[in-house]
Amino acid sequence: MFAWLDAVVLPWVESLYATVGYVGVVVAVLVESIVVPIPSELILPLAGFSVAQGVPEPLTRTSWSYWPTVLAGVVGSTIGALLAYAFGRYAGRPTVERFGRYVFLTPDDIDLADRWFRKWGAAAVFFGRCVPMVRSVISVPAGFSRMNPLQFTILSAAGALPWCMLLVWGGMQVGEYWPAIARAMNGIEYAVLALSVLALALFFGKRLVGKLTREAVRR
Repeated sequence: MFAWLDAVVLPWVESLYATVGYVGVVVAVLVESIVVPIPSELILPLAGFSVAQGVPEPLTRTSWSYWPTVLAGVVGSTIGALLAYAFGRYAGRPTVERFGRYVFLTPDDIDLADRWFRKWGAAAVFFGRCVPMVRSVISVPAGFSRMNPLQFTILSAAGALPWCMLLVWGGMQVGEYWPAIARAMNGIEYAVLALSVLALALFFGKRLVGKLTREAVRR
């Protein structure tokens, strides 16, 4: 995985930053927001490293600066979140209702998830934007539950702000050691992913056992 990041992702991000500067940060973070295997722990510290080095930003022709870099990260993250939100809003529920039976999801399950998100959705969106892995998928249930678009946008941007501030600042502090730090932080994402897979396996296993039990009772 790290070889792929070093061979493909890192050169692509470096090229973006060298060519279009802050716009490159917007594009890289936008892609990261909807493509889970691309970690923000790699691309934002690289921008922070550019800030620390004082290298020229190609669009403004001045040195890279902390707050514009953070703002670019927030903008990219929010646009990515809105794209995922749109998918959840316009394709999410019909898709789940159509294919949910194959993973033992009933209409009652879907309604329950919808009610849960309507109750806790604001906190889930805000804090979810600061959690590895979760930040890439939390927007889909927000769209699925038809959260107010303006509220979703504000919460997504507010949640992305501290995350971007931390990673850009971290890149400024660790300097040339930022790739090693990014790899270490990326390990957190895989731990979260493993726990998520385990939770899903337990959920669907319970649904399968329940279905088989009901069928046995009917017989």
